[in-house]
Amino acid sequence: MAWVPWGCCPLFVLLSVCAWGHAKPVDLRRENVRNCSTIPHYLPVTVINTTVQLKALRQQMHTWNLSAYIIPNTDGHMSEYIGEHDKRLAWITGFTGSSGTAVVTMGKAGLWTDSRYWIQAEQEMDCNWELHKEVGTASIVNWLLTEIPTRGHVGFDPLLFSIGTWKNYDMALQGSQRELVPITTNLVDQVWGSERPPVPSQPIYALQEAFTGSTWQEKVSSIRSQMQKHHKAPTAVFLSMLDETAWLFNLRSSDIPYNPFFYSYTLLTDSSIRLFVNRSRFNSETLQYLNSSCTGAMCVQLEDYNQVYESVQAYTSGAVRVWIGTSNTMYAFYNVIPKDKMVEETYSPVMVTKAVKNSKEQAMLRASHVRDAVPVIRYLVWLEKNVPKGTVNEFSGATLLDKFRGEEEFSSGPSFKTISASGRNAALAHYSPTKELHRKLSSDEMYLVDSGGQYWDGTTDITRTVHWGTPSAFQKEAYTRVLIGNMELSRLIFPAATSGPMLEAFARKALWEVGLNYGHGTGHGIGNFLCVHEWPVGFHSSGLTMGKGMFTSIEPGYYQDEEFGIRLEDVALVVEAKTKYPGTYLTFEVVSLVPYDRNLIDVSLLSPEQLQYLNRYYQTIREKVGPELRRRQLLEEFEWLQQHTEPLSARAPCTAFLSSLLAASTLAILGWSV
Repeated sequence: MAWVPWGCCPLFVLLSVCAWGHAKPVDLRRENVRNCSTIPHYLPVTVINTTVQLKALRQQMHTWNLSAYIIPNTDGHMSEYIGEHDKRLAWITGFTGSSGTAVVTMGKAGLWTDSRYWIQAEQEMDCNWELHKEVGTASIVNWLLTEIPTRGHVGFDPLLFSIGTWKNYDMALQGSQRELVPITTNLVDQVWGSERPPVPSQPIYALQEAFTGSTWQEKVSSIRSQMQKHHKAPTAVFLSMLDETAWLFNLRSSDIPYNPFFYSYTLLTDSSIRLFVNRSRFNSETLQYLNSSCTGAMCVQLEDYNQVYESVQAYTSGAVRVWIGTSNTMYAFYNVIPKDKMVEETYSPVMVTKAVKNSKEQAMLRASHVRDAVPVIRYLVWLEKNVPKGTVNEFSGATLLDKFRGEEEFSSGPSFKTISASGRNAALAHYSPTKELHRKLSSDEMYLVDSGGQYWDGTTDITRTVHWGTPSAFQKEAYTRVLIGNMELSRLIFPAATSGPMLEAFARKALWEVGLNYGHGTGHGIGNFLCVHEWPVGFHSSGLTMGKGMFTSIEPGYYQDEEFGIRLEDVALVVEAKTKYPGTYLTFEVVSLVPYDRNLIDVSLLSPEQLQYLNRYYQTIREKVGPELRRRQLLEEFEWLQQHTEPLSARAPCTAFLSSLLAASTLAILGWSV
């Protein structure tokens, strides 16, 4: 899945906006978007009337003496996807996009979101709201300075602001005679009241030992060992990201869409383990698994989720030092822990430890990708047969692929909403079809499908782009150059501890050479039945340097605005490289196992080394996925796999061209039409 830095990658909810193509202005003459310039206003049926909730929110603001109130689209854990219980932005604005910030003053209300969501915002918001198209803190603060009086108070929920977000707003407002004020009572929640969806109550369960890399006791001991070795001698580690707690205790649930997490915090000290969660969600077996009936150093004490703020505050009143990861901790906790008792690192020790998979975790992720290749291949075979009939659209295709994945062993649903995009829709950033809005698949257009699954032993993410007809020369060149970028990075040998940005250029080089590029990140980490975007692994500047045992996606692309999009994404494991001379060097082992579209590859652009690498990859696919298809009696899919992994030859395009030319010439001589 094309990467932009948010969610389980939690440095900022929106650090930068990466658009696939040039943003087009919204055409207000369209019937499906609002028009606030007419009297009366034109509002499509998809718009939500927000007059009542805005009036109630402003009453709350008046009570708290606020001139403005900021509403980010996140939860108290910086989750990439948020549960219904936390969709405050959608409830107050009507806008349901995944990225945005709302600001309400006593007289106006504004939404800031990036170009991916401009049309959607115009379709869903009423005329109480202004749409602002410049994203980032600076744009919001500039607007506030013109809309609220001096000595005005700007309120926010400190549980919904990361440390970095708070620092950005605080710095921008300094000297403006406006004050940023944390309000621990969320004002939207106060207004939402009984209509707010309840907190999830599904059971929290322990993973079977077969699907864990280490026991929770081993993980706790490892983190405590790191505490003891730290030069600042922290007495505790505080964890606020949901995947941190899920990983530490080998626990899972379903509170968050596409992620097997549950609402929780953890305070791991040198002598106790405190898990803040709804205790009623555990059965007796899981309570016993956690040793929750005792109070020793290896007993998990369950405390009320809503008491975490007070508990952390009480703990820090003693002679303690708390280790936090500043990139993934909310301001509420940063504010309550005295600075002289805080040990600040960019990432918590759990985030760093989780990023490196042990041998068992590596084996599980490999196995999940072998199984995951089966539904993707089944889908591609089905498309080849049905797209020419004109009966497949983007939504029905995505639904079928999700169904195929759900039939796999150990499946626990998709790892994100499937991106199923045909023709010009594939040039849109993170486009996903709906039952109402979709495009029909055609043999005359390119089709991009980016999808993934959650399995008990691993999380997957893979993108393939195909064309069933006759692609243009430019489409083939662009596709092949994207493929070259994928291969060049995948087969690269590099020194250990090399930073991501130094490696990423290899994925772009073939595109740069002809003046092409793409506007998204080249890769992200991936978990073992955890986040599909697992921070802090990847090729971004704020991530960890590459190390043995890390998994990352490799996903270059190219997007021709209003015409087509290309992305080729694989997941790869960082492994030791064999070099002629001694040294610590690394390379990648690709674990995604689905062939690329031969119809789009211009073999004449490939070097002998690239061609050799591609054919070796195809042989690996045959060896690992072929037996799985035969075991399941998927003989049609097996034959398809054999055909699509035939070794490619540098002379193949020329031979095919000459054969076609000869056939056409013969028909012309005979007077037959072609």
